Amino acid sequence: MSKRMNNFAKSLSTEDPIDAMTAEFNKIPGMITLTIGEPNFNTPEHIKKAAIKAIEDNHSHYPDVQGVPALRKATADFMHDKYGLSYDPKTQVLVTLGVTEAIHAVFASIINPGDDVIIPTPAYPFYKPNAQAVGAHVVEIDTSKDNFVLTPQRLEATLKQYPHAKALVLNYPNNPVGNVYSKDQLTGLAKVIKKYGIFCVCDEIYSELSYDSKHVSMGNIIPDQAIVMNGASKSFAMTGWRIGLVFGPAPVIRQMNALNSFFTNGITTCAQYAAAEGFKNGRDDGLKMRDVYKKRRDILRAGLDKAGFTSPEPGGAFYIFAKIPSQFNQNSLQFAKQLAKEARVGAMPGSTFGPGGEGHLRFSYATSTDNIRTAVKRIQKFVKYHQK
Repeated sequence: MSKRMNNFAKSLSTEDPIDAMTAEFNKIPGMITLTIGEPNFNTPEHIKKAAIKAIEDNHSHYPDVQGVPALRKATADFMHDKYGLSYDPKTQVLVTLGVTEAIHAVFASIINPGDDVIIPTPAYPFYKPNAQAVGAHVVEIDTSKDNFVLTPQRLEATLKQYPHAKALVLNYPNNPVGNVYSKDQLTGLAKVIKKYGIFCVCDEIYSELSYDSKHVSMGNIIPDQAIVMNGASKSFAMTGWRIGLVFGPAPVIRQMNALNSFFTNGITTCAQYAAAEGFKNGRDDGLKMRDVYKKRRDILRAGLDKAGFTSPEPGGAFYIFAKIPSQFNQNSLQFAKQLAKEARVGAMPGSTFGPGGEGHLRFSYATSTDNIRTAVKRIQKFVKYHQK
């Protein structure tokens, strides 16, 4: 019967590549894992108490598929007060099962088979298969020669070549590089996006983890074409609660909500009330974590630089995308496995993130400062040993 199953589903790996690599590395005793993009902080107490109260108040029935009104209102207010965005919580906000489900729901709502979806790479590895799952042709733009930033010139050249383009995926602060886009850079891209009449699917889940400049949302620049994804995972250390959010034009949200009635039929009610508490009364929770991440970033990047790894300075998120020292001739997967085996430090091979990623490793600093200091010492010792 296996021959009668969906061909695209059969073509996929059975595991998330990041989870699979992490599981492999964690079999090594004494491993320090810098592979996972998950905050090592716990969910703030006031948010946990809100979940308990929701359960005690018997919020345990089927929720509104679009999301409980309290959460939609709290997130719309948060986005307005933080980033100047104006979304009607009744018609322009949708709650999803994390941003992972949001990605699929967005593509399923706007893509027809044969449409082109533009993805600047290196990129989070879930965008491509989710677009392909609904019949899109994915066009990847290697940004490695432009310091990992998509330029208007590259975007326009690509759109001229692919006239059936329906959407551009723009993730910033970026995973895996950590780069950000300024208002001027976004305005330049927006001019091209307007000219060609495509959607801009904006993954802004790391918006509260922008270090040296205030996050600017594309939703402010091209509100009729921007579909903005965000959530509670990074800002409130709520990865396991699975609360994603989509903001956008009312017709898009209406279509997504119709599909979500079949995909999920609503998200866990008490988790939504917990997230509402975070967005309403914990607006600076993410900023406190951000300040710690920035210190960890500086420790890790300085240590990697001393070991011979070069990298662009991350302006946000919690990753360093480091170029492997030239003395090593392996590809990034081989090098990552050697580093794990000999130094007991786990990092993701750059090839995981598409064109432009080979020759690099992604290190996550969403772990303790002690772990980072120990990992740096091990990496430096490993490189020094191989210089002999």
